[in-house]
Amino acid sequence: MKRLVIALALMTSAVAQAQTIKPGLWELNTKVSTGNAQTDQALTAALNQLAAMPAEQRAQLEASMAKNGVSLPKAGSNGGLTMTACVTPEMAARKELPLGQDGKCTSKQQQVSGGLDVSFTCTDPASSGNGQIRFQGDNAYTSTMQVINNSGAGPQSATVQSSGRWLSASCPPRPQ
Repeated sequence: MKRLVIALALMTSAVAQAQTIKPGLWELNTKVSTGNAQTDQALTAALNQLAAMPAEQRAQLEASMAKNGVSLPKAGSNGGLTMTACVTPEMAARKELPLGQDGKCTSKQQQVSGGLDVSFTCTDPASSGNGQIRFQGDNAYTSTMQVINNSGAGPQSATVQSSGRWLSASCPPRPQ
């Protein structure tokens, strides 16, 4: 279940491509809601497990993610995930945020007034979704995605609400 939470957060953030994006440090917030009390409780438990991860395991995961310019997700005050990520100047030129989709995925984007309508399909992990991304200039966005995860015990639907905001022009140095 922990993998599902992180994968949904990364997939939603990964498709956010804007007309312009500032390079630098971004804060990304994601909340997943399934509409199923038992599943939502399991997602909350997975977030709590991230928070209670043993120090050695946490350090390994943080180091691995830092190499990609991303912080370890933390439980947000709204029951969602909060993380920081670095957008390099090259990524800003390509208008992409720093989080890649796990597995084999394709996505489509259609520009609309104020943002993008997006859809994606992944074969590994098996999932699909569609939604909207709306931009507030070049330093913030919000998105809502309807996601179906087909890995595990049957399809699971979720609504993923995300927001991102630019924090600063500089990013922490990446470990070697």
